[in-house]
Amino acid sequence: MSAWLISLEGTEAGRHFALGLALMAAFLHALFGALQKGRHDPWISRAAIDASYGIIAAPFALFVVPWPEPHMWPIFAGAFVIHVGYKVSQAMTYQRGAYAVVYPVVRGTGPFFAVFGAGLIFGEQFTTGQWAGVATLMAGIFGLALYNLRTITVDRDTMGPALFWAVVTGMFVAAYTTYDAYGIRATADPFTFLAWFFFIDGIFMPVYTWRRWRHLPSSEIVPLMKRGVAGAFAAYFSFGAILLATRLDKVGEAAVLRETSTVFAALIAWLMLGDRVGPRRLTLMALIAAGAVIVKLTG
Repeated sequence: MSAWLISLEGTEAGRHFALGLALMAAFLHALFGALQKGRHDPWISRAAIDASYGIIAAPFALFVVPWPEPHMWPIFAGAFVIHVGYKVSQAMTYQRGAYAVVYPVVRGTGPFFAVFGAGLIFGEQFTTGQWAGVATLMAGIFGLALYNLRTITVDRDTMGPALFWAVVTGMFVAAYTTYDAYGIRATADPFTFLAWFFFIDGIFMPVYTWRRWRHLPSSEIVPLMKRGVAGAFAAYFSFGAILLATRLDKVGEAAVLRETSTVFAALIAWLMLGDRVGPRRLTLMALIAAGAVIVKLTG
């Protein structure tokens, strides 16, 4: 599998495969966010997810994939620090704000900074048409957030801090997108990076939130563990897909395409959380999709 993926790097087939991976990551990331924002404390929900994917990844990291090269350990340390910042800011966001409002702000902030990061680190350059696509996508995303903000009736008293933390989270999204793309390109086998990343990344949140578990009713433990396992597999395929896409194609394009997750998030909020999807929302969702198409077609 690794040899086949590596053979696709820099090819037309690789670019098409990267497109599919980025769109798959978009859908699964929206599902991942909904799982964390569900009925449980978002700190504990994230801890359950992280513990699940860390435990599942351990045997693959230790016994299946090739061991990381020596230069990879400082890279893993940097990734650990960035993702800790991302998780803390994300939990602060979800603890304070309605999912339908804060999720679009997080995802709308991320691609703008990620494109700049890709330019600085990888020398990628967006065309004028692609920047127009980014602007279109971000207009749709922030428009969706504003529309949801006008219509929600919950969490309004904490929405100011929630939006602040949503922007901070978006900046961490951009940071880990570019940094992890650098990491997965720095090792010979991409699955080495993925297995060891999930193994190491699964440590922090379960340890950090252990006191919160003492206040969890025993009747909630099994449902939370089920949510954790479901979130773990969503994380594997979402985060794994976007990282493989950044190895096969441009980091900036993959980052922008992933933010169509906002469209999927709106649909999930409608189907799972009871939100309404009217003509205004549909128009804004179409704008997001159009921006992603423009970025791809004008690249």
